[in-house]
Amino acid sequence: MGTYQTTLLGREKIAAWTMAFHLAKPAGFTFKAGQAIDVVLSDQAGMDEGNARHTFSIVTAPFEDKLTIATRMRDTPFKRHLKDLPDGSPIGIDGPSGSLLLHNRHDRAAIMIAGGIGITPFVSILRQAATDPLPRRLVLLYSNHRPEDTAFLAELQALERSNENFRLLATMTRMSDSSEPWAGATGAIDAKLLGEVSAELAAPIYYLAGPPAMVAAMRQTLNDAGVDDDDLRSEEFYGY
Repeated sequence: MGTYQTTLLGREKIAAWTMAFHLAKPAGFTFKAGQAIDVVLSDQAGMDEGNARHTFSIVTAPFEDKLTIATRMRDTPFKRHLKDLPDGSPIGIDGPSGSLLLHNRHDRAAIMIAGGIGITPFVSILRQAATDPLPRRLVLLYSNHRPEDTAFLAELQALERSNENFRLLATMTRMSDSSEPWAGATGAIDAKLLGEVSAELAAPIYYLAGPPAMVAAMRQTLNDAGVDDDDLRSEEFYGY
């Protein structure tokens, strides 16, 4: 890990109550797809050490020339300050950190399971995989309440169309609250769905990212299905 200074390039809304923030990539900063950074706003007025720092997975892939983070815009001191920062503002970052990295064996598939904004490390991984000369079977199960809440959905659908080794299965759990159409799957990711997906693959390794309760439930479901902890990797997203 290292400490770097960077600047805010801009921001955009990417889903309901969800923003992406684009940062300049500091000289010498390197990372692996799936890793995270700490964003530090300690030089901003009103920010103290307890609320000036937040960990975010990096959305961009290592080959890209900027760093993007994405977050649900909850009403916290950190996120209020981040939202109000003018473009060009200085920002500190510490990192990279995290070990939610794809395994090295290309003969074993990866099944990624994301809930909500837990999608962020997988976007980085999938962007990088699109440039990987060694094919690997990749499956993403992505659960959200509504299409309006589903960050990066259009990009993920495009990645599926362009990469024959990647399958996307997005599912919505609260379509009764949605004002947008959805012709895809509905309902929670459960043991039945996981069984159907894994049956098509030989010895997959599972990656879990999302709210802690969701990650714990998925881990238990997979353990109950006979998946060994050695084949499970996870990242819990607190306060997102």
